[in-house]
Amino acid sequence: MVRVRSIEPAGHNLELWSWYFFRVSGLLLVFLALGHVLIMHIVNSVDVITYSFVADRWRSVGWRVYDWLLLSLALTHGMNGLRIILDDYVHARTKRLICVSSAWLLYGALMVIGTLTIVTFPVGGG
Repeated sequence: MVRVRSIEPAGHNLELWSWYFFRVSGLLLVFLALGHVLIMHIVNSVDVITYSFVADRWRSVGWRVYDWLLLSLALTHGMNGLRIILDDYVHARTKRLICVSSAWLLYGALMVIGTLTIVTFPVGGG
């Protein structure tokens, strides 16, 4: 029996890690999103969700971490899918480079804006 060895060094296979990330992040996102829907739309009515509701909720570091985890996993999961779609359908090397670079720039901008919003949201006492 002939044993075939991988050409890529161990630990450097982007597609394998991408595949694992999709499964794990997708599973986590199901629970995080269901929790979000339960808390924001079933336990609380949408008419009570105001600035002060969010400020009260974000007094807790736990809620900020929960919302940041939801944001970061959703954006990264979506970006990973978009990267795969672009690799599959954009064949010209230059166009693919432009598309993937633009997608990463958008991803970075949304992560920075979302993270800054969650981290710097004022929750004054009162």
